[in-house]
Amino acid sequence: MRTGRHVEYHLHAHLVFLTKYRRGALTGPMLVRCEQIMREVCADFEVELREFNGEDDHVHLLVHYPPKVALSKLVNSLKGVSARMLRKEFGTHVRDHQSGGRFWSGSYFAGSAGGAPLTVVKQYIEQQNRPV
Repeated sequence: MRTGRHVEYHLHAHLVFLTKYRRGALTGPMLVRCEQIMREVCADFEVELREFNGEDDHVHLLVHYPPKVALSKLVNSLKGVSARMLRKEFGTHVRDHQSGGRFWSGSYFAGSAGGAPLTVVKQYIEQQNRPV
């Protein structure tokens, strides 16, 4: 449970981002860097990134966010900043897997994690395989 000046909240969301056309663009080192970037973006929004993992074509995040944060704005920032930074740091590899200049698919999944025990969601994310 977190508190703000006038609110107590316990809001969690499970987010999934896909690479464009589900191309296997993410390597192990890219996933590590992607997590660092997304933690920084979350901190800017006063959001806690509780869990992160992924595979070569998608990533999973479990975020604990305050009610003042619009998930759509958080998602846009996470995807935009991570794509820009990954393109800058892993340029050739990213460009080889891009389509039309986009790294992430325009769509995403956002699910409320309030109905399932958080341990189940965390366990699911932890079991995602990182490519080597």
